Amino acid sequence: MKKVLFLLAATLFSLGLKTQQETITVKGSETMVILAQRWAELYMANHPDVSIQVTGGGSGTGISALINGTTDICNASRPMKKSERDKLKQRYNTLGVEIKSAKDGLAVYVSDTNPVRELTIAQLKDIYTGKITNWKEVGGADAKIILYSRENNSGTYVYFKDNVLGGEDFTPAAQNMPGTAAVVNAVAKDKSGIGYGGAAYGKGIKFLKVRKDAASPGFEPTAENVKSGDYPISRYLYLYVRSKPSGKLKEYIDWILSTQGQEIVSKVGYFPVR
Repeated sequence: MKKVLFLLAATLFSLGLKTQQETITVKGSETMVILAQRWAELYMANHPDVSIQVTGGGSGTGISALINGTTDICNASRPMKKSERDKLKQRYNTLGVEIKSAKDGLAVYVSDTNPVRELTIAQLKDIYTGKITNWKEVGGADAKIILYSRENNSGTYVYFKDNVLGGEDFTPAAQNMPGTAAVVNAVAKDKSGIGYGGAAYGKGIKFLKVRKDAASPGFEPTAENVKSGDYPISRYLYLYVRSKPSGKLKEYIDWILSTQGQEIVSKVGYFPVR
């Protein structure tokens, strides 16, 4: 009888632990998926009372989920737009809370075999708007430039359009890829390809140096160059929540910004904010 009571108590205790576990949902930027997964894995290993569910889909998708109330944290590789904040305010009477969680040098990828080593912002703009179509026009081989881009729900797409293309539209020749990893894989297999995305994804390709203008030196998206501001297309990676975080959510965000959380940023290949 005592054994039965003990087993019953143990079962109830186990069920009690499970019901006490709090779930935090995270959705958004494909650029941030690997980083968000690493944060979640390490945090859950030390906090068994918290379950963190991470999915991608793009910054725009994450922001929509935040507005719709279907995610606790939105990962975004671009700032929220005024129109998006207005929707939050209409629904929750808040403009949301923006948290800078990491920095990224928005890298430009080409094949390891491509002889081109650097491009100016103006040249990148001309390539992605369709004015430059052959690598020989920028010092490369006589070959058509094959463009790889991101889908328009991507924060990386929006950032590149706003800060490199000056708000102009991408050429229809650009092939839209579902994530940064897909861009890297495509460029790695295409000696005439060019793509852009987070610096942490740079495997099997090489980064081009980027020059602010024709009179400026070229810089790679290294930690030193991003921190100094020398790399001309750097950006913050954001966490957004609907209102001032509290409880387990606040503890998790505080940990992300702690020394331990920021060490993960460096290990993944991005750059700490502190």
